[in-house]
Amino acid sequence: MKIGVLALQGAFIEHRKILEGIGVKTFEIRQKKDLLKNMNGIILPGGESTTIGKLLRDLDMFEDLRYKIIEGLPAFGTCAGLILLAKNVEKGQSHLGIMDITAKRNAYGRQLGSFFTEAEFKGIGKIPMTFIRAPYITTTGKEVEILSEVEGHIVAAKEKNILVTSFHPELTQSNSVHKYFIESFINKK
Repeated sequence: MKIGVLALQGAFIEHRKILEGIGVKTFEIRQKKDLLKNMNGIILPGGESTTIGKLLRDLDMFEDLRYKIIEGLPAFGTCAGLILLAKNVEKGQSHLGIMDITAKRNAYGRQLGSFFTEAEFKGIGKIPMTFIRAPYITTTGKEVEILSEVEGHIVAAKEKNILVTSFHPELTQSNSVHKYFIESFINKK
């Protein structure tokens, strides 16, 4: 098993460390040729969604990445990754536009609005959650399953081959969300 981690910006190293800590091989996706490598799934990390979206286009990776996910490649988007995958973005630009959700960017405010909490995650239980300039999901399509809510806001969901979280599971000591991604999206294929 091998997971590609988009490494254009953001917390990609932390995702790799967690995955490798649970015995999953990873590699960084930095150029179009990296998308041609065999992979069982991909992680779109946090960072700045507008910057990552621009880099995907500038590096001619946008269409290939979008096609791979639409064709069934399991994808896990955290924070900015959630925004990149969302079909709609409130007061912002849609990027890959694959998952039937509407994301609200910087929903908890700027950097000072960042926080840590623990909340229930369907299929896992109570987990630690770190929110940094985080979005949340305001609406979902019929096939989207809500996995977690914090203070009445949707912060984790899945649809077909896509998992998204508005928080950063890679910035905690817990590997439970990454294990959930592997077990629920890759091992079930």
